[in-house]
Amino acid sequence: MPRYKLTVEYYGTPFHGWQSQLDGKGVQDAIEDAIEKFSGERVKVQAAGRTDSGVHATGQVFHLDLSKQWDSFRIAEAMNFHLKPLPIAITGHAPVPDHFEARFSALSRHYEFLILNRKARPTFMRNRVWHVPHALDADKMHEAAQLILGQHDFTTFRASMCQANSPIRTLDRLDVERRGEMIHVFASARSFLHNQVRSMVGSLVEVGRERWTPQDFRAALDAADRKACGPVSPPDGLYLIGVDYPDLDA
Repeated sequence: MPRYKLTVEYYGTPFHGWQSQLDGKGVQDAIEDAIEKFSGERVKVQAAGRTDSGVHATGQVFHLDLSKQWDSFRIAEAMNFHLKPLPIAITGHAPVPDHFEARFSALSRHYEFLILNRKARPTFMRNRVWHVPHALDADKMHEAAQLILGQHDFTTFRASMCQANSPIRTLDRLDVERRGEMIHVFASARSFLHNQVRSMVGSLVEVGRERWTPQDFRAALDAADRKACGPVSPPDGLYLIGVDYPDLDA
């Protein structure tokens, strides 16, 4: 059965997250509907990761199997036609071997979080950024972020309903950069716990507001206690921006 890898971007505000929902308002539901409309097949797709309600993506990846051979370009074109006018678009496509899995073959996942740091509320960026009107020290936030790189128990930054078997994760990147009024937080790891990025960003903002020191941020991690976490950031500013895979041609 032919397998295909597709890259998708979506504006997450109208959806109840990636995962299929009983009310049909998951991004996955819209994608599976589009596949059925052009192929006549009702198939389940598997994504690299489940984004929460309100979270966006510019580089989400999923795979699907169809009973007959298609040109992957035609699949992408047909899906984009049937996805209109929803804020979802297929941006990449390729046939892949049947051992490829969007979730389990991933080597690394990359997220970006956008914080609009100014007094005035967002207009064009509404629902696309976290608006923080208080002054933030991005340099201090970056300093704190570097203190938790590597392999740790991330229980503090893990949602209480997280279903992962272990809280141990290896954080490869956590960078904070100010670009004018916008603060960008970049996070990379092979995998993340539920709400891990939003929890880390919320606590970093405590550092930026000088309510916490960088050492307090590290101490929160070491506590391995959800109660030590700062306020969790809203989903609006979070984007899944890319997923890395091994060279399938190697």
